[in-house]
Formats: sequence, C-alpha cells, structure tokens
Amino acid sequence: MDEQTRFVLRRIFKKIPSRNIEDLLKNWNCLTADQLRALDYTRPKWTLVENIISFCEERRLNLKHITNLEMINRIKNPDSDTWHTCQLVEAQDDALFVELTQFKEQLKAYLEGVIRHISIKIKKHEDEALWIRIAWGDNFSKPNHLKPTYVVHHLHTSYVFICNLVAKHKILLYQALMVSTKHGSIKDAHLSNRSLTAMRTLLLRHYQQVFPNNYSRILDEGNTCPSHPCIEKEHAAHEERRDQLASEAFGDSPTLKLETAVYRLETRYRGNVKTTFSDEEELFRGVVKFSSTSLLQSLRHCVASGDFSYPIFLLLKTLTQI
Repeated sequence: MDEQTRFVLRRIFKKIPSRNIEDLLKNWNCLTADQLRALDYTRPKWTLVENIISFCEERRLNLKHITNLEMINRIKNPDSDTWHTCQLVEAQDDALFVELTQFKEQLKAYLEGVIRHISIKIKKHEDEALWIRIAWGDNFSKPNHLKPTYVVHHLHTSYVFICNLVAKHKILLYQALMVSTKHGSIKDAHLSNRSLTAMRTLLLRHYQQVFPNNYSRILDEGNTCPSHPCIEKEHAAHEERRDQLASEAFGDSPTLKLETAVYRLETRYRGNVKTTFSDEEELFRGVVKFSSTSLLQSLRHCVASGDFSYPIFLLLKTLTQI
C-alpha cells in the first residue's frame, strides 16, 4: 500500500463516526474474520484506524479497494453533502431500452475519451439506483480521490442527483449522461437538499401524501371567535377542525423532509395609478423563500395551530408536485 492510498484511507475514516466503523468493515468484506475480531472498537479512533491500516497492508489492498470502502459508506450515509438535481429531457426513441451494461460502457467511454486521468466506479444498489463515483484528474495530474463527484440515477427516469461537482466538470458530466441515457438535453431542476432520500421520494413520485382537490373549506372557520356560551367546548371543536384540516393536507404519516422552497414570481404592481409602476409593461419579479429544518412539518403545525387564515392547500400541493 503506497502513501497516497494510506492518506486516502485516513481521510475516509476521519469522516466516519467511530460507532459506524465496525458495521462498515463487515460490509466492506476485505478484512478476514480473524482481523475483524482482533480490532478493539473501544480504543481511541486514531489507534483503531492505524490498526485497520496495518491489516489492509497485510492484505495488500490497493486504492481500488479503498475507494470501494468510501462508496459503501456514502451509500449508507448519503446525507453528508448537499445534492443537486438535474433533469434529462428530449428523450430519444430508444431511451427506454438502455441497459445497465450499455449505460456503463458509454458513460465511461465518453469521460475517458475526453479526460486522460479519471477514475469511474459504478455500483448498482439494491433499490435499483445506480451510484457513480468519479474522481477527476486531467491530462497532467492523477485523479483526486479526496474530492470525488457522486451521481445517483435510476435508469429510465428523467432525474439525476449530483453532489460535489465543480463548474469545469459540469459540461463533461452532463454530456456523458446525455450520451449514455439517450437524451438530447439536460437542465437544472432547481432542487437541492442534503436529504437525497427526500428528493428521490419527491421526484420519483413515491410520496403518498394526499392533498385535497376541494378548496371550498377555508381555515378562516378555524380562527373565528367562539360565540357559544360553552367556550371550552367551542375551542375543542375548532381545535378538532384544525387537526382535521392538517390531516387532510398532509396525511397522518410523517411528512417528507424538505428544508427550503424558493418561488420565483412574476406579477404586476397593483397600487395607486399615479405611481411609476402602473405605467410599466414589464412584469415585477420577485423571489419568495421558505426555510425550515422540516418545511412541510412546519406548515402542518401552522395549519393545526390555526396560524393560517386563508387556504394554502394549492401552495402545498405544488411543493410535492415538481
């Protein structure tokens, strides 16, 4: 094992919590059973890592094995970086007939044809997702395994999820994806999140929350002051009504985890006719941003607590129908 491989291995374990190392090594399946039993996971992390490196040298493991370890860890813990989404468009007639082997060969052939030094690893996960790890180099320097790009794609779907992609490699990766998936173009989907699971659930239509199509029942009813003499009973009835509206909007299961929603609006200024805006033909453009650790859960709480005084179901429906 050369110095570069040892350095990469140390950097990988630096990002892995000590409590996850044992299971990760078992899934890696590159150390013997005796070596795994010999490791003391209660010792300080740096001591444990040095022992692991020593066993890796005994097994004569190379950089290929080490990058496979990192890939296993990234698949099990995908939420360590921000993921960005792009959408494949203009599908060719044979796009639905692309097979896994064909996809791999064409993706690698294109990237290896334009970059002399590049490392590409593709793994098919049990949920049918293709995980692609790309360590970029150039015609003069070797691949940088410390800052790889990760790509997740389900064959025959139009969305691709990417993290750690720098601008100079963007056009190369996009072109490779278009060639290997038989599409004519690719565009930014304007959706990013640290939760890869949430984005895949949302865009691949696995989200099962049911939003009502009838907007006639408004939340103003839940905010009116009770007029019945039995005030406590009135409050209980209104609280039940708000809970019902929240349940209709979001369902009873845990909500999809979204952190940010950004709306780009184009409208016209409506004010005094003497203002300068009233004579302008150009649209008034603005951006509205909603942020929360769990945006839909926060909105559900607002509905249940009666903080909203007008229907928001149409807005909420668009959040889960990109």
